[in-house]
Amino acid sequence: MLRVMSLIALLGTFSAGMAMAQENAAPSEAEKTAIAEVRKSGGQVMELAQNDSRLDVAFHLADGKITDESLAPLKNLPRVAQLNLRGREITSAGLAHLKDLKGLVRLHLEKTKVTDEGLENLKGLENLEYLNLYGTAVTDAGLKHLHGLKKLKKLYLWQTQVTDAGVAELKAALPEIQIIRGVDLAKPAEEKKAEEPKPEEKK
Repeated sequence: MLRVMSLIALLGTFSAGMAMAQENAAPSEAEKTAIAEVRKSGGQVMELAQNDSRLDVAFHLADGKITDESLAPLKNLPRVAQLNLRGREITSAGLAHLKDLKGLVRLHLEKTKVTDEGLENLKGLENLEYLNLYGTAVTDAGLKHLHGLKKLKKLYLWQTQVTDAGVAELKAALPEIQIIRGVDLAKPAEEKKAEEPKPEEKK
């Protein structure tokens, strides 16, 4: 019995090591090309940390115009963990390029032209923990596409068309989610300040 347990532990360690090795593996030629294309369009691509080769991709500071087609290279970047599209001319069609990014943890879509239809492309992002939809035209219908995102912990809905009913339905599906819709005037000042999006999340 002891020998079997030791073997199981050894296999678990081996599997974890393999997963880490894959995560930190050198980028493929397809990934290198995709990174070059993202940078050419004005986007930024960086590894999260020295020992974490997952990618942080940001388009919100790009000088040029960022369109739906600018996101096409992302299909070849499975290591993307964070993506910032804040304030860009991105529509629902552009989100089709994100639907296979299973490792995506954090997504900024605030002040984009994304609508309910686009959120359907997020249904498979099983590791998504943070989503910012501040200042978009999203409604209760769009939130239904998020019901299966079990890891989603924080959602910003400032200045959207979402109603109390839509929020309640989403909370029923995801009990642990924190939804920020704006400052509640009935709450103490310190609580209001704590809930207000940070400058980088509002712009």
